Amino acid sequence: MLVIQIVALIIAIVCWSIFFHMFRKDRSRYRNCYVLFITLIATMMFIVVLPGEEYFIGVFCIMLMALVVFLLVVPFFFIFNGIVMIKREGKHLAHMLSLALGVAILLGEVVTFIQLVIYSEASWETMDKYSNSVVSLLLLIFSMTVIYGSMEFLVFMIYVLFLQVVPKGKNFDYIVIHGAGLLGGDRVSKLLSDRIDKAINIYKKAPNKPKLIPSGGKGDDETISEAEAMKRYLLEKGIPEEDIILEDKSATTYENLKNSKAIIDGRWGSKNTALVTSNYHVYRALRYARKIDLRCTGVGSRVAFYYWPSALIREFIAIQTEKKHALLFVGGWFILASGLYMLWR
Repeated sequence: MLVIQIVALIIAIVCWSIFFHMFRKDRSRYRNCYVLFITLIATMMFIVVLPGEEYFIGVFCIMLMALVVFLLVVPFFFIFNGIVMIKREGKHLAHMLSLALGVAILLGEVVTFIQLVIYSEASWETMDKYSNSVVSLLLLIFSMTVIYGSMEFLVFMIYVLFLQVVPKGKNFDYIVIHGAGLLGGDRVSKLLSDRIDKAINIYKKAPNKPKLIPSGGKGDDETISEAEAMKRYLLEKGIPEEDIILEDKSATTYENLKNSKAIIDGRWGSKNTALVTSNYHVYRALRYARKIDLRCTGVGSRVAFYYWPSALIREFIAIQTEKKHALLFVGGWFILASGLYMLWR
């Protein structure tokens, strides 16, 4: 057992070393999500064998039961969250994502359970006939799709959460604040004020007073730009006007970053930059920053708990629909589907 413990410890240490090397090199790489997930699994394996042979079965059973409970609770959590989201934010398609995911996971679990029951109770003849039916194939594809998609989302979610707990530096020269829609055309929303407050907090903790760059143009339903509304909020909070640089021409996250980078590149001195947005949006913002070669540290502001799941699902979909990730997602699904189908047959 001691040999197994040592091997498990070495594997966990190696995994963490590889992950932190990749994470330190570039936090925006999607492969970091998978490496972190594998690292956590390796760590859990070490935890299981750590107590020794006497307690191995007990610890393993506890962790297995915890996993089962988690799988059963997750769909109901998303369904409940979706209902709350719709009640508070309205019946918009984007607000129904949490509910849709919860229903899909629940149906996937039910279909998987039914198929397992059929195969465990049926005779060999019945089993063979069922395996060759179109219904069996369709149910298998549906079940596998839900499981595969849920695992992809879980891997993504864990990494996004990890980004929030990683210690951030304090010595910044610029703080870019991502805009968001205004209330009544000229007032900052709760979502946006939370971003600004986070930026102010960073500003006050910085040893040198960095420049704040509120970023966001004027939408069709807005009377002033988001950057101007943020500037007014900053001035009300006591931030000196000379420490505020407006970027009021952008309409998207990518333009926010591109225009802000142009401002930073056009100034002298060091350019250590903090990128402040809502916590669910940090990872995608970092991906855009890498595309334009903007070296920055992503900092997330808090959002209402009920809002976070649907917002994170939107981020996940946005990333998976990128051409490269769409191909990888479909390719991974196809390989898994082919393998399971062969086993099923």
